[in-house]
Amino acid sequence: MKNALLPILALLISFSIKSQKIYSSNKSYQADLKVFVVKHEYQADLKVFKVNQSYQAEGNSGLWHFVTQEYLSNKKIFFVDYQYQADLKVFFVNYKYQSGWKNSNKKHLLY
Repeated sequence: MKNALLPILALLISFSIKSQKIYSSNKSYQADLKVFVVKHEYQADLKVFKVNQSYQAEGNSGLWHFVTQEYLSNKKIFFVDYQYQADLKVFFVNYKYQSGWKNSNKKHLLY
C-alpha cells in the first residue's frame, strides 16, 4: 500500500513545484525574492507573461499566475524600486510565446 502511494505523492509534488504561482508581498522581509521591473526587454533576466489561471502557469518558463493569498503561492516576491536591490530583473510581455529566460544563470531563483 505504501509503495503505491509514493509514485502518486511524487507526481503531485512535482506538479506543485513546477508551477509559478506568485504572491506579491508588501514587505521585503516576507519575500523569497526581490524583483525589479525593467523598462526594456533587453535589460531583463526573465520575460514574464501573466496568466489568468494557475493551471496555465507551466514550468519555470516565465508564465506567472498571481495569487491573492500567500499560502497559495510557490514563491513570494517583493517589487523593489531600484535595480541594484533586485535578485531578479523582469520584463512583462504581452503574449505567452514571448515569455522565457534571457539569463538562465538565475533560473534557480524560481525553483
